[in-house]
Amino acid sequence: MLDESLLDSPEGLAEADHRALLRGAAEAGARVRTAARHAAEAGVGDLRPDGRPRAVLIAGPGAAATQTADLLGTLAGAGSPVTRLAPTGVAPAAGALRWELPGWAGSVDLLLIATPDGTEPGLSLLSEQAYRRGLTVVAVAPAGTPLAEAVSGNHGLFVPMATAPYDHDEPLAASAPGVLWALLTPLLALLDRTGLLTAPPDALQKVADRLDAVAERCGPAVATYSNAAKTLAAELADALPVVWTEGVSAGPAGRRFAAALAELSGTPAVVAELPEALAAHSALLAGPLAAGADPDDFFRDRVEEPPALHARVVLLRDRPLGGLTAAPAARELALTHDTPISELEPEEGGELETLAELIAVTDFAAVYLALASAPR
Repeated sequence: MLDESLLDSPEGLAEADHRALLRGAAEAGARVRTAARHAAEAGVGDLRPDGRPRAVLIAGPGAAATQTADLLGTLAGAGSPVTRLAPTGVAPAAGALRWELPGWAGSVDLLLIATPDGTEPGLSLLSEQAYRRGLTVVAVAPAGTPLAEAVSGNHGLFVPMATAPYDHDEPLAASAPGVLWALLTPLLALLDRTGLLTAPPDALQKVADRLDAVAERCGPAVATYSNAAKTLAAELADALPVVWTEGVSAGPAGRRFAAALAELSGTPAVVAELPEALAAHSALLAGPLAAGADPDDFFRDRVEEPPALHARVVLLRDRPLGGLTAAPAARELALTHDTPISELEPEEGGELETLAELIAVTDFAAVYLALASAPR
């Protein structure tokens, strides 16, 4: 059950936030600036690549690496394939994970390693394997870790991860807001130099400014009625979020939102892109999860009986290509099945800015839902 009173208690939220998730979300803009400075100090801005890599491979543990690969692949488009190397192993622990290069990888390819840990022996071994096969290796990880030594020793480029003191107080959640921007920002700067995407220093500054603006609108001191993130968290209480995305940037933002809901608050969610989502989830909205599926719900004892789980559509929209939009059809489908719908649409700006806003608002919402629904 969601404790809605906690949402409007900044002191209560701070007391419940043992993993500094809210602080990470609020300081996302600062994390981008620090990460961009680390990339510049590592020499990323001075690189003069001979041309675009044939393929970009990304390795790292957990949701942070998966989401980084998803975001970079979306932004790069068809310029070069961006592929995440999935780990193998018997447990999701640093010492148990292993990564392997595909057989075709060679000197014309680029390997990116992104990890908030840096102690994984499998990533150090991957760096050595890539060096022997002639790949260019770039890694973002905490400074002073075994991976930092391995990459530097194999003539790769190492960028220290932008960390905060509170990162070390509790085990880092892979979907924590600060982790994503600390890993993603240096790689955006790097791929800008290779010509795979456009992320010059001024664009990264605008991303940081947009993240700051969202933190001002969605921070814990802002009341629920005027706070889009708190409102969304309250709307998703006791609901199955059905996340629909429209626009190039909205896709990875929606997938990250679903992952953050699962990891941070234990809330399952399904996600799909419009217009295919209308066919993919039509039966879901018409089934037992529909709001009007249980006519006896009206007579349920609101105190003694737990609420029934019903679907709620969350529509994340960016600017659709060509001005065509499936949003009216999405609203009609939800209305037909008595399914409530929440909508988020960023303010005007560049592709990176609008993407950052969608991620930031949904990050705040996932954190609020986690804190207000946690047992105490």
